[in-house]
Amino acid sequence: MTIEDLKQALTSAVQGEVTSDENARREASRDTSLFMRMPELIVYPENADAVSAAVKEVRKAHEAGMPISLAGRSAGTDMSGGPLTTGVVISFTKHMHHVLEVGDDYAVTEPGVFYRDFEKETLKKDLILPSYPASRELAALGGIVSNNSGGERTLEYGKTEKYVEEVDVVLSDGSQTTFKALSPAELAEKKQLTSLEGDIYRTMDALLTEHAALIEEKRPKVSKNSAGYALWSIKDPATGSFNLAKLICGSQGTLALWTKAKLRLVKPKEHRAMLVIFLNDLTILPEIVRRVLLQNPESFESYDDHTFSLAVKFMPQMLAQMGPLKAAKLGIDFIPEAMTVATGGVPKLLLMAEFAEDTIEEADRRATAARDAIADMHLNTKIEKNEKESEKYWIVRRESFNLLRKNVHGLHTAPFIDDFVVPPASYPEFLPKLNAILQKYSSHFIYTVAGHIGNGNFHIIPLMDLTKEENRQVILDLAPEVYKLVIEVGGTTTGEHNDGIIRTPYLPMLFGADMIELFEKTKNVFDPLHILNPGKKVDGTFDDIKRDMITTVE
Repeated sequence: MTIEDLKQALTSAVQGEVTSDENARREASRDTSLFMRMPELIVYPENADAVSAAVKEVRKAHEAGMPISLAGRSAGTDMSGGPLTTGVVISFTKHMHHVLEVGDDYAVTEPGVFYRDFEKETLKKDLILPSYPASRELAALGGIVSNNSGGERTLEYGKTEKYVEEVDVVLSDGSQTTFKALSPAELAEKKQLTSLEGDIYRTMDALLTEHAALIEEKRPKVSKNSAGYALWSIKDPATGSFNLAKLICGSQGTLALWTKAKLRLVKPKEHRAMLVIFLNDLTILPEIVRRVLLQNPESFESYDDHTFSLAVKFMPQMLAQMGPLKAAKLGIDFIPEAMTVATGGVPKLLLMAEFAEDTIEEADRRATAARDAIADMHLNTKIEKNEKESEKYWIVRRESFNLLRKNVHGLHTAPFIDDFVVPPASYPEFLPKLNAILQKYSSHFIYTVAGHIGNGNFHIIPLMDLTKEENRQVILDLAPEVYKLVIEVGGTTTGEHNDGIIRTPYLPMLFGADMIELFEKTKNVFDPLHILNPGKKVDGTFDDIKRDMITTVE
C-alpha cells in the first residue's frame, strides 16, 4: 500500500478534506518546539464520525504493512513536539472549532476552538476556564486539554485536569465512546463489554487496584505535573468514582483522540490589585515566597532581568501588535522601566503577586497586607491598584517567549528545560545549583527565566544557534544535569508543557522502571498497534531528539 492509496482511501471515507500539499504539510511539520517532522498527509475532519473514519483507515493501512501512524493537532503552539508526526495529521481547527454549549457552570467544546474565541463565549455568562496558558491568544482547547495546561491562575484554581468532566473520544480501533465519572456499579457494567472499551476498563481497573501503592508513591509531590500518564487521577477517593477523562487530559493524543469535552468553568473575581517586587538578592527569594503565599494571591508570577531588558529593547515590536491608542498608553506606562534599563538598575527578578476580590478595596487591602508582610526585608515594591496599571507587567510575562522567538534573528528558541517544577521550599538549595549548571554552558546560549514562582514552576528559554553541532549536543548534555537536580529536590520535569519528543526519554529518570512499565501497559491496552502519536509518553528516545532537531536558521 502506498501513501497515494491511503490518501484515496481517506478521501473516500472521511467527511472533510485530505491533502498532501507541500505547503500545508510544511506548516504542520512545526510547532513552537525545536523539532520538525514532515507529515505525509493532513486530514481536516468535519466531525467525530470523520475522525473515526480516518483512524480506521490508518489502522487498516498499518495492518496491511505500512508503517504509518497519526497525531491530532489544533493550534500548533506546543513546545514539546507533541503534535508532530511523519504520518497523518488530524487537524481540528478548520472545521471542529465550535463552542457547542455554555451552561451555568460548564461549557461543551470541540478541540479546534481557539481559547480566545472560547472565552468570548464563556464571558457572556461571566465564566472562564481558569487554567488557560500564557499563550491564551494563540492556543486552542485541543492542546490545552491534551497537555493538561496551566497558567498564571493555576496557583489559585489548579490545572486543566481539575475542570475536565467528560470527553467524547475516538479510540485506536475507530470506535467512539464517552469517558466520564462512573460509579462502581457503572464501572462494573463497562467491564462487561466485549469491545476495546471493555478491555480498557478491565485492564485499567486491575492495574490501578494492583499497583495503588506504587502509583501513589511515584505521583509527583508538587502542585502541578504533566509528566507521564496521570494514573493517580483516575479514581476519586472522596466519591469512589472512576473517570478516564482525567487520564485523557495530559495524554497528548497517545491514548485516544478527543472530539468533544465538557469543561467546568468558574466565575472570576472582578477586581485585582498587584504587588510588584523588584528583587536583586535571590537568596531571600524563598522567604519572600513563603510570606506572600500566606496572603493567598490568585497568581504569583515572575520574570528575570534578561526578560525585562529584552521587553524594553523590543517594545516597539511588542506595542505594534496592539491598536494605536492602547500602544500609546502602554508606551507611556513603560517609560519608568525604560529609564531603569538605561541606568543599569534592572532587578535580577521581578515578582508579580496578584490578589483578586469582589471589590477593588478588598483586593488593595490584601496586596497591602502582602507588602506589609515583607516590609522588614526593605525591598523595592509598588502596588498597582487595577488591571490597567498592571497590564504592562502581564504583557511582558505572557509575551516573553514570543518576543524571543520573533525578534532575535540567527538564534532559535530552544525550549528543552523550559517547564520543570520544584517545591518552593527547595529554592535555597536548588537555585544556586541551577545557576551553576547554566553558567557552565553559558557560552552556548543566552536565556530568559520566567515562571510561576508561587508554584515553583520555572520556564527557562535558551536562545541558541542550532546550526552548530556542539550547541545541539548541549541540549542533550545540559538537560539531564538539570533534571537530576530537579528530581533530587522532589520536583518534576514538566508542570504544564508535557513530555512530547523533548522529555519522554527522561521519564525513566523521573518515575523509575516499575512505573514506566505501568505507562507501557496503559499505552498498550488503549493503542495496541501504537498508531496514536507514538514516541510520546512511551518509547521516545534520545535518538528521536537528535534526528528531528531543527538545524537551520529561520
